[in-house]
Amino acid sequence: MDNQLKEVVGAALAAIGTIMSAVSNIPATSEKTDKLFKGLNIVGNTLQGTGNALQADGQIGPSLERIGNEIQAFGNSTVIAGLTIDLEGENGTKLVITGDWMQALGSATALGEELEDPTAAGQAFNINGNLLQSIGNSLQAIGGTANLKEKKRGGPGNSFNKIIAIGSWIQAVGSVLSLIGVLKSENQEPENESSEETRGPDSISSVWLNEELL
Repeated sequence: MDNQLKEVVGAALAAIGTIMSAVSNIPATSEKTDKLFKGLNIVGNTLQGTGNALQADGQIGPSLERIGNEIQAFGNSTVIAGLTIDLEGENGTKLVITGDWMQALGSATALGEELEDPTAAGQAFNINGNLLQSIGNSLQAIGGTANLKEKKRGGPGNSFNKIIAIGSWIQAVGSVLSLIGVLKSENQEPENESSEETRGPDSISSVWLNEELL
């Protein structure tokens, strides 16, 4: 699998994963639905982590985008650990919150790379996509932290689930925008390369000669 294909497939997997996770944060109406949504969230974060890892691997050389995708992949792994490992007390919830903050940091880091050349093909989608993902993950972490504090005070510990759900859908929209940005930028690159390859020595000489005559 070449680097361009890795980035496209990675972005597609991440988008699918964020949508699955967003669906899993819809308030459950029964215990059976709650278990189903938890499994869906685990699968969604697994797809996100795999997608982010593929995107990082598709980057040539060190870059903020590569580092950002690696941080996001690690954040997804942390969320999965919080959802699957049987930990005492509130440790599982704390891991999920930590994972959300790491994903937000990863998106913000990747955003720094996109801002270096905002006029490039697909960059508007990438910039808005990473920005929305960072905001969405931050809202999920804030909602999770608020629920945890509420539970410590003896409350139900789910009053801020709507904030988590809103954050999940914002992240999903951002991930889809990033996928569109990747598709646009990858489609543009072959065109640029082919146009440069077709310009042989004769065409370059002709351009030079025309400039001299003028």
